[in-house]
Amino acid sequence: MQQPVRAKKHLGQHFLNDETIAKNIVEALLEKDKTTTIVEVGPGTGVLTQYMIISQDKFIALDVDTESIAFLKEKYSAQKEKVLLADFLETDLIKLAGSKFNVIGNFPYNISSQIMFKVLDHKNEVDFVVGMFQKEVAMRLAEKPGSKVYGILSVLLQAYYDIEYLFTVQENAFTPPPKVKSAVIRLTRNKVQSLDCDEVLFKKVVKTTFNQRRKTIRNSIRVLFNNNEIRYPLLDKRPEQLSVAQFVELTKFVTENTVN
Repeated sequence: MQQPVRAKKHLGQHFLNDETIAKNIVEALLEKDKTTTIVEVGPGTGVLTQYMIISQDKFIALDVDTESIAFLKEKYSAQKEKVLLADFLETDLIKLAGSKFNVIGNFPYNISSQIMFKVLDHKNEVDFVVGMFQKEVAMRLAEKPGSKVYGILSVLLQAYYDIEYLFTVQENAFTPPPKVKSAVIRLTRNKVQSLDCDEVLFKKVVKTTFNQRRKTIRNSIRVLFNNNEIRYPLLDKRPEQLSVAQFVELTKFVTENTVN
């Protein structure tokens, strides 16, 4: 069957064509929260949209693809105001969706990490996210310390969200099929309102250590210290060995021992 919207490589589009998977993705969000505004990222042909646009009063779908938006506005003419030509990454989401909203989508793989950083920027507004990712990325986000795939976004997201790996999706569930497997994960906001450390420095410490992950933490952030010979157990570990709580402790240590 011919697709109503052409998949565009430069937009990283792979349209989900499996209705059962689509229903499962939507249900993974709605079983947690049916009342808060939902923002869908990249609706494409509307395989997820169809289960929300009519039943959910507070629903907004954003896409940068003019063809996709034109198709959905025509298909759902009575709800066309819910479908917007807009870039999720550049949109003022609070102005558009309000003080609380959840996020869902078959996320374009080339911007999925940027989408997560945007969610982090709105951690006080976003309680739930359900999204399709490249499997490798999904595993990384949900992974615990000690794994080689545990990384920057793992730590930053897990500081504020509980992350569940829900299920794997095969290549043939998409048109056109991607060259990699995909997976769906769910983020649920935890009770941490703020970290017990300088949050800006926390991000800097996490990024600095993982950007040199083959080095011990002592060697990757030694420029921050007055005394390179200082003794502190976490400095002799590698970043993938540290939990969120240990990164908080490391950040507090850096704050206390920073070069003035």
